[in-house]
Amino acid sequence: MRILHVIPSLSLCHGGPSVALPIMERALSAEGILVETITTDDEGPGRRNGKGDAAPREENGIIRRYFPKQTEFYKLSLPLARWMKQAVNTFDLVHIHALFSHTSIAAARVARNAGVPYVIRPLGVLNQYGITQRRANLKQLSLRWVDGPVLRHAAAVHFTLDAERNEAERLGISFNPVVIPLGLEETSLPQSDPEAKPYVLYLSRIDPKKNLESLLEAWCRTHQSRSEWKLIIAGSGDAEYSSRLRKQADSLGISSSIEWAGEVGGEHKARLLADASIFTLTSHSENFGIAAAEALMAGKPCLFTPGVAVGVEAAKIGAAKLADGHVGALADALEDLMANPALRDSLSTKARRFATTELSATTMGGRLRMLYDGIIGEKTA
Repeated sequence: MRILHVIPSLSLCHGGPSVALPIMERALSAEGILVETITTDDEGPGRRNGKGDAAPREENGIIRRYFPKQTEFYKLSLPLARWMKQAVNTFDLVHIHALFSHTSIAAARVARNAGVPYVIRPLGVLNQYGITQRRANLKQLSLRWVDGPVLRHAAAVHFTLDAERNEAERLGISFNPVVIPLGLEETSLPQSDPEAKPYVLYLSRIDPKKNLESLLEAWCRTHQSRSEWKLIIAGSGDAEYSSRLRKQADSLGISSSIEWAGEVGGEHKARLLADASIFTLTSHSENFGIAAAEALMAGKPCLFTPGVAVGVEAAKIGAAKLADGHVGALADALEDLMANPALRDSLSTKARRFATTELSATTMGGRLRMLYDGIIGEKTA
Protein backbone atom coordinates (compact mmCIF):
# COMPACT_ATOMS: atom_id res chain seq x y z
CA MET A 1 0.00 0.00 0.00
CA ARG A 2 1.42 3.40 -1.02
CA ILE A 3 -0.01 6.49 0.65
CA LEU A 4 0.80 10.09 -0.27
CA HIS A 5 0.44 12.75 2.42
CA VAL A 6 0.03 16.40 1.41
CA ILE A 7 0.38 19.33 3.83
CA PRO A 8 0.98 23.06 3.11
CA SER A 9 3.91 23.34 5.52
CA LEU A 10 5.93 21.27 7.96
CA SER A 11 7.39 24.29 9.71
CA LEU A 12 7.11 23.97 13.48
CA CYS A 13 6.10 27.63 13.64
CA HIS A 14 2.62 26.47 12.60
CA GLY A 15 2.19 24.34 15.70
CA GLY A 16 0.31 21.07 16.06
CA PRO A 17 -0.08 19.85 12.45
CA SER A 18 3.68 19.98 11.89
CA VAL A 19 4.19 17.92 15.06
CA ALA A 20 1.41 15.43 14.36
CA LEU A 21 2.32 14.49 10.79
CA PRO A 22 5.81 13.08 11.52
CA ILE A 23 4.26 10.89 14.23
CA MET A 24 1.65 9.73 11.72
CA GLU A 25 4.38 8.95 9.17
CA ARG A 26 6.21 6.75 11.68
CA ALA A 27 3.03 5.03 12.88
CA LEU A 28 2.01 4.16 9.31
CA SER A 29 5.50 2.93 8.45
CA ALA A 30 5.29 0.62 11.47
CA GLU A 31 2.11 -0.80 9.91
CA GLY A 32 4.08 -1.73 6.79
CA ILE A 33 2.66 1.12 4.69
CA LEU A 34 4.88 2.93 2.18
CA VAL A 35 4.49 6.63 2.96
CA GLU A 36 5.59 9.68 0.99
CA THR A 37 4.92 13.29 1.99
CA ILE A 38 4.90 16.41 -0.17
CA THR A 39 4.78 19.97 1.11
CA THR A 40 6.11 23.45 0.36
CA ASP A 41 9.42 24.97 1.43
CA ASP A 42 7.58 27.29 3.83
CA GLU A 43 9.42 28.07 7.06
CA GLY A 44 7.04 30.76 8.27
CA PRO A 45 6.08 34.18 6.85
CA GLY A 46 8.78 35.39 4.46
CA ARG A 47 11.03 32.41 5.15
CA ARG A 48 11.97 29.23 3.27
CA ASN A 49 13.71 26.10 4.47
CA GLY A 50 16.16 25.85 1.55
CA LYS A 51 14.80 22.49 0.37
CA GLY A 52 12.38 23.63 -2.34
CA ASP A 53 13.88 21.68 -5.22
CA ALA A 54 11.30 18.84 -5.21
CA ALA A 55 14.10 16.28 -4.82
CA PRO A 56 13.27 13.13 -2.84
CA ARG A 57 14.74 13.37 0.64
CA GLU A 58 14.82 10.58 3.17
CA GLU A 59 13.55 12.14 6.36
CA ASN A 60 11.82 10.58 9.34
CA GLY A 61 12.20 7.15 7.72
CA ILE A 62 10.17 8.07 4.62
CA ILE A 63 10.53 10.11 1.40
CA ARG A 64 9.63 13.79 1.56
CA ARG A 65 9.59 16.34 -1.25
CA TYR A 66 9.54 20.12 -0.75
CA PHE A 67 8.24 22.42 -3.49
CA PRO A 68 8.74 26.20 -3.73
CA LYS A 69 5.85 28.36 -2.56
CA GLN A 70 4.91 31.21 -4.87
CA THR A 71 2.80 33.08 -2.30
CA GLU A 72 2.52 33.35 1.49
CA PHE A 73 -1.27 33.54 1.37
CA TYR A 74 -2.87 30.28 0.27
CA LYS A 75 0.56 28.60 -0.05
CA LEU A 76 0.39 28.57 -3.84
CA SER A 77 2.84 26.07 -5.36
CA LEU A 78 2.41 25.34 -9.05
CA PRO A 79 5.40 22.93 -9.11
CA LEU A 80 3.69 20.84 -6.43
CA ALA A 81 0.50 20.64 -8.50
CA ARG A 82 2.46 19.66 -11.64
CA TRP A 83 4.30 16.89 -9.76
CA MET A 84 0.98 15.60 -8.40
CA LYS A 85 -0.43 15.24 -11.93
CA GLN A 86 2.57 13.17 -12.98
CA ALA A 87 2.84 10.97 -9.90
CA VAL A 88 -0.61 10.57 -8.34
CA ASN A 89 -1.38 7.28 -10.12
CA THR A 90 1.57 5.62 -8.39
CA PHE A 91 -0.27 5.92 -5.07
CA ASP A 92 -3.26 3.99 -3.72
CA LEU A 93 -4.63 6.91 -1.69
CA VAL A 94 -3.89 10.55 -0.93
CA HIS A 95 -4.25 11.89 2.64
CA ILE A 96 -4.54 15.69 2.60
CA HIS A 97 -3.99 17.84 5.68
CA ALA A 98 -5.64 21.32 5.71
CA LEU A 99 -8.27 23.27 3.84
CA PHE A 100 -8.17 26.81 2.43
CA SER A 101 -4.79 26.14 0.85
CA HIS A 102 -3.71 25.72 -2.77
CA THR A 103 -1.71 22.58 -1.95
CA SER A 104 -4.81 20.91 -0.50
CA ILE A 105 -7.22 21.97 -3.24
CA ALA A 106 -4.79 21.08 -6.02
CA ALA A 107 -4.08 17.66 -4.50
CA ALA A 108 -7.78 16.89 -4.12
CA ARG A 109 -8.61 17.90 -7.69
CA VAL A 110 -5.70 16.00 -9.20
CA ALA A 111 -6.53 12.88 -7.19
CA ARG A 112 -10.21 13.01 -8.14
CA ASN A 113 -9.47 13.51 -11.83
CA ALA A 114 -7.10 10.53 -11.74
CA GLY A 115 -9.59 8.32 -9.92
CA VAL A 116 -7.36 8.03 -6.83
CA PRO A 117 -9.35 8.24 -3.56
CA TYR A 118 -8.41 10.93 -1.09
CA VAL A 119 -8.96 11.61 2.61
CA ILE A 120 -8.93 15.17 3.92
CA ARG A 121 -8.17 16.33 7.48
CA PRO A 122 -9.50 19.88 7.99
CA LEU A 123 -7.25 20.75 10.97
CA GLY A 124 -10.11 22.38 12.87
CA VAL A 125 -10.89 25.14 10.38
CA LEU A 126 -14.52 23.97 10.07
CA ASN A 127 -15.41 24.79 13.66
CA GLN A 128 -17.17 28.01 14.61
CA TYR A 129 -13.99 29.81 15.64
CA GLY A 130 -12.06 28.74 12.54
CA ILE A 131 -14.82 29.82 10.15
CA THR A 132 -15.43 33.21 11.76
CA GLN A 133 -11.80 34.29 12.25
CA ARG A 134 -9.32 35.55 9.64
CA ARG A 135 -10.94 36.28 6.27
CA ALA A 136 -14.34 34.95 7.32
CA ASN A 137 -16.14 36.19 4.17
CA LEU A 138 -13.54 34.66 1.89
CA LYS A 139 -13.83 31.36 3.74
CA GLN A 140 -17.60 31.33 3.25
CA LEU A 141 -17.18 31.85 -0.49
CA SER A 142 -14.48 29.20 -0.65
CA LEU A 143 -16.64 26.72 1.23
CA ARG A 144 -19.39 27.20 -1.30
CA TRP A 145 -17.36 27.01 -4.50
CA VAL A 146 -13.98 25.43 -3.72
CA ASP A 147 -13.48 23.67 -0.38
CA GLY A 148 -17.09 22.47 -0.08
CA PRO A 149 -16.87 20.32 -3.24
CA VAL A 150 -13.50 18.99 -2.05
CA LEU A 151 -15.16 17.80 1.16
CA ARG A 152 -18.14 16.28 -0.64
CA HIS A 153 -15.99 14.24 -3.03
CA ALA A 154 -13.54 12.98 -0.39
CA ALA A 155 -13.62 9.27 0.38
CA ALA A 156 -13.53 10.35 4.03
CA VAL A 157 -13.12 13.53 6.04
CA HIS A 158 -10.76 12.78 8.92
CA PHE A 159 -11.68 14.42 12.23
CA THR A 160 -9.59 13.85 15.30
CA LEU A 161 -12.37 14.04 17.90
CA ASP A 162 -16.16 13.91 18.01
CA ALA A 163 -16.33 17.59 18.96
CA GLU A 164 -14.53 18.61 15.77
CA ARG A 165 -16.85 16.48 13.63
CA ASN A 166 -19.98 17.79 15.36
CA GLU A 167 -19.03 21.41 14.72
CA ALA A 168 -18.23 20.72 11.06
CA GLU A 169 -21.55 18.94 10.51
CA ARG A 170 -23.39 22.13 11.55
CA LEU A 171 -22.22 23.74 8.31
CA GLY A 172 -24.65 21.56 6.39
CA ILE A 173 -22.07 20.27 3.91
CA SER A 174 -22.49 16.66 2.84
CA PHE A 175 -19.40 14.55 3.56
CA ASN A 176 -18.34 11.16 4.91
CA PRO A 177 -16.92 11.71 8.42
CA VAL A 178 -14.52 9.43 10.26
CA VAL A 179 -13.10 10.12 13.74
CA ILE A 180 -9.55 8.92 14.42
CA PRO A 181 -7.72 10.68 17.27
CA LEU A 182 -4.14 11.75 16.72
CA GLY A 183 -1.56 9.65 18.49
CA LEU A 184 1.53 10.42 20.50
CA GLU A 185 4.66 8.40 21.05
CA GLU A 186 5.50 7.85 24.67
CA THR A 187 8.67 9.65 25.60
CA SER A 188 10.64 9.50 28.81
CA LEU A 189 10.80 12.75 30.71
CA PRO A 190 13.59 13.44 33.18
CA GLN A 191 12.85 12.88 36.85
CA SER A 192 11.12 15.91 38.31
CA ASP A 193 13.27 18.03 40.57
CA PRO A 194 11.95 17.75 44.15
CA GLU A 195 13.54 21.12 44.93
CA ALA A 196 11.81 22.95 42.05
CA LYS A 197 9.38 25.66 43.10
CA PRO A 198 5.81 25.05 41.92
CA TYR A 199 4.71 26.60 38.66
CA VAL A 200 1.88 26.63 36.17
CA LEU A 201 3.10 25.92 32.63
CA TYR A 202 1.62 27.23 29.40
CA LEU A 203 3.45 25.65 26.46
CA SER A 204 2.04 26.40 23.02
CA ARG A 205 2.14 29.04 20.30
CA ILE A 206 1.65 32.67 21.33
CA ASP A 207 -1.46 33.48 19.34
CA PRO A 208 -4.71 35.40 19.96
CA LYS A 209 -6.78 32.21 19.76
CA LYS A 210 -4.96 30.88 22.83
CA ASN A 211 -6.82 33.34 25.11
CA LEU A 212 -3.68 34.35 26.97
CA GLU A 213 -5.20 37.70 27.95
CA SER A 214 -7.72 35.88 30.15
CA LEU A 215 -5.00 33.64 31.58
CA LEU A 216 -2.99 36.71 32.62
CA GLU A 217 -6.06 38.31 34.22
CA ALA A 218 -6.81 35.06 36.07
CA TRP A 219 -3.21 34.82 37.24
CA CYS A 220 -3.48 38.37 38.58
CA ARG A 221 -6.36 37.23 40.81
CA THR A 222 -4.61 34.14 42.18
CA HIS A 223 -0.88 34.69 42.43
CA GLN A 224 -0.85 37.12 45.36
CA SER A 225 -2.15 34.48 47.75
CA ARG A 226 0.23 31.90 46.26
CA SER A 227 3.47 33.85 46.19
CA GLU A 228 5.59 30.69 46.01
CA TRP A 229 4.06 29.84 42.61
CA LYS A 230 5.00 31.27 39.24
CA LEU A 231 3.56 31.15 35.73
CA ILE A 232 5.84 30.06 32.88
CA ILE A 233 4.71 30.97 29.37
CA ALA A 234 6.68 29.03 26.76
CA GLY A 235 6.20 29.44 23.03
CA SER A 236 6.83 31.79 20.14
CA GLY A 237 4.55 33.94 18.04
CA ASP A 238 4.03 37.32 16.46
CA ALA A 239 6.44 39.81 18.06
CA GLU A 240 3.89 42.63 18.25
CA TYR A 241 1.27 40.44 19.88
CA SER A 242 3.82 39.03 22.35
CA SER A 243 4.81 42.57 23.26
CA ARG A 244 1.18 43.47 23.98
CA LEU A 245 0.91 40.52 26.36
CA ARG A 246 4.03 41.59 28.24
CA LYS A 247 2.66 45.11 28.55
CA GLN A 248 -0.58 43.67 29.90
CA ALA A 249 1.39 41.74 32.52
CA ASP A 250 3.22 44.93 33.47
CA SER A 251 -0.02 46.88 33.83
CA LEU A 252 -1.48 44.12 36.02
CA GLY A 253 1.59 44.15 38.26
CA ILE A 254 2.32 40.45 37.75
CA SER A 255 5.50 40.56 35.66
CA SER A 256 7.72 39.45 38.54
CA SER A 257 5.73 36.22 38.89
CA ILE A 258 5.88 35.33 35.18
CA GLU A 259 8.72 33.79 33.20
CA TRP A 260 8.57 34.21 29.42
CA ALA A 261 10.54 31.20 28.23
CA GLY A 262 10.20 31.76 24.47
CA GLU A 263 10.28 28.88 22.03
CA VAL A 264 11.54 25.70 23.68
CA GLY A 265 12.35 22.21 22.47
CA GLY A 266 14.43 19.16 23.25
CA GLU A 267 15.82 18.87 26.76
CA HIS A 268 14.59 22.32 27.78
CA LYS A 269 11.00 21.47 26.86
CA ALA A 270 11.24 18.08 28.57
CA ARG A 271 12.57 19.68 31.75
CA LEU A 272 9.85 22.33 31.82
CA LEU A 273 7.16 19.67 31.41
CA ALA A 274 8.72 17.31 33.96
CA ASP A 275 8.88 19.95 36.72
CA ALA A 276 5.51 21.62 36.03
CA SER A 277 3.00 21.33 38.85
CA ILE A 278 0.07 22.26 36.59
CA PHE A 279 -0.26 22.52 32.82
CA THR A 280 -2.79 24.86 31.23
CA LEU A 281 -4.08 25.59 27.74
CA THR A 282 -6.86 28.18 27.69
CA SER A 283 -7.59 28.37 23.95
CA HIS A 284 -10.77 29.59 22.32
CA SER A 285 -10.40 26.79 19.77
CA GLU A 286 -8.21 23.69 19.33
CA ASN A 287 -9.62 20.97 17.09
CA PHE A 288 -7.34 18.56 18.95
CA GLY A 289 -4.53 20.17 20.94
CA ILE A 290 -1.13 18.47 20.55
CA ALA A 291 0.39 20.41 23.45
CA ALA A 292 -2.53 19.38 25.65
CA ALA A 293 -2.15 15.75 24.61
CA GLU A 294 1.57 15.84 25.39
CA ALA A 295 0.84 17.16 28.88
CA LEU A 296 -1.75 14.43 29.46
CA MET A 297 0.71 11.78 28.27
CA ALA A 298 3.25 13.21 30.73
CA GLY A 299 0.72 12.78 33.54
CA LYS A 300 0.43 16.47 34.32
CA PRO A 301 -2.58 17.86 36.22
CA CYS A 302 -4.19 19.89 33.44
CA LEU A 303 -6.55 22.85 33.25
CA PHE A 304 -8.28 23.35 29.91
CA THR A 305 -11.09 25.40 28.45
CA PRO A 306 -14.00 23.94 26.41
CA GLY A 307 -12.26 25.10 23.22
CA VAL A 308 -9.54 22.46 23.70
CA ALA A 309 -11.17 19.37 22.20
CA VAL A 310 -8.86 16.74 23.66
CA GLY A 311 -9.22 18.44 27.04
CA VAL A 312 -12.99 18.07 26.84
CA GLU A 313 -12.62 14.33 26.20
CA ALA A 314 -10.16 13.96 29.09
CA ALA A 315 -12.42 15.90 31.45
CA LYS A 316 -15.33 13.53 30.74
CA ILE A 317 -13.53 10.81 32.68
CA GLY A 318 -11.98 13.07 35.29
CA ALA A 319 -8.54 13.14 33.65
CA ALA A 320 -8.41 16.96 33.41
CA LYS A 321 -10.08 20.00 34.91
CA LEU A 322 -12.27 22.07 32.62
CA ALA A 323 -13.15 25.72 33.19
CA ASP A 324 -14.94 28.34 31.16
CA GLY A 325 -12.50 30.59 29.34
CA HIS A 326 -13.60 33.70 31.21
CA VAL A 327 -11.34 35.24 33.84
CA GLY A 328 -13.37 34.38 36.94
CA ALA A 329 -13.76 30.71 36.09
CA LEU A 330 -10.09 30.35 35.20
CA ALA A 331 -9.01 32.05 38.43
CA ASP A 332 -11.23 29.79 40.54
CA ALA A 333 -9.94 26.67 38.78
CA LEU A 334 -6.30 27.71 39.18
CA GLU A 335 -6.83 28.41 42.88
CA ASP A 336 -8.50 25.03 43.35
CA LEU A 337 -5.62 23.18 41.69
CA MET A 338 -2.86 25.11 43.45
CA ALA A 339 -4.50 24.60 46.86
CA ASN A 340 -5.26 20.90 46.45
CA PRO A 341 -2.34 18.47 46.04
CA ALA A 342 -4.68 15.47 46.30
CA LEU A 343 -6.67 16.75 43.33
CA ARG A 344 -3.47 17.22 41.34
CA ASP A 345 -2.37 13.66 42.14
CA SER A 346 -5.73 12.24 41.07
CA LEU A 347 -5.71 14.18 37.79
CA SER A 348 -2.14 13.08 37.12
CA THR A 349 -2.94 9.37 37.43
CA LYS A 350 -6.06 9.59 35.29
CA ALA A 351 -4.38 11.78 32.68
CA ARG A 352 -1.64 9.24 32.04
CA ARG A 353 -4.14 6.38 31.85
CA PHE A 354 -6.36 8.29 29.41
CA ALA A 355 -3.45 9.25 27.14
CA THR A 356 -1.83 5.81 26.97
CA THR A 357 -5.11 4.10 26.06
CA GLU A 358 -6.74 6.71 23.79
CA LEU A 359 -3.88 8.74 22.35
CA SER A 360 -1.17 6.25 21.44
CA ALA A 361 0.55 6.43 18.05
CA THR A 362 0.20 2.65 17.66
CA THR A 363 -3.58 2.87 18.05
CA MET A 364 -3.74 5.72 15.54
CA GLY A 365 -1.63 3.80 13.01
CA GLY A 366 -3.88 0.77 13.22
CA ARG A 367 -7.05 2.81 12.84
CA LEU A 368 -5.67 4.66 9.82
CA ARG A 369 -4.65 1.41 8.18
CA MET A 370 -8.20 0.07 8.63
CA LEU A 371 -9.56 3.27 7.08
CA TYR A 372 -7.20 3.04 4.09
CA ASP A 373 -7.90 -0.68 3.60
CA GLY A 374 -11.64 -0.04 3.55
CA ILE A 375 -11.44 2.81 1.03
CA ILE A 376 -9.00 1.05 -1.30
CA GLY A 377 -10.95 -2.20 -1.08
CA GLU A 378 -14.16 -0.42 -1.96
CA LYS A 379 -12.51 1.13 -5.01
CA THR A 380 -11.23 -2.21 -6.30
CA ALA A 381 -14.39 -4.19 -5.49
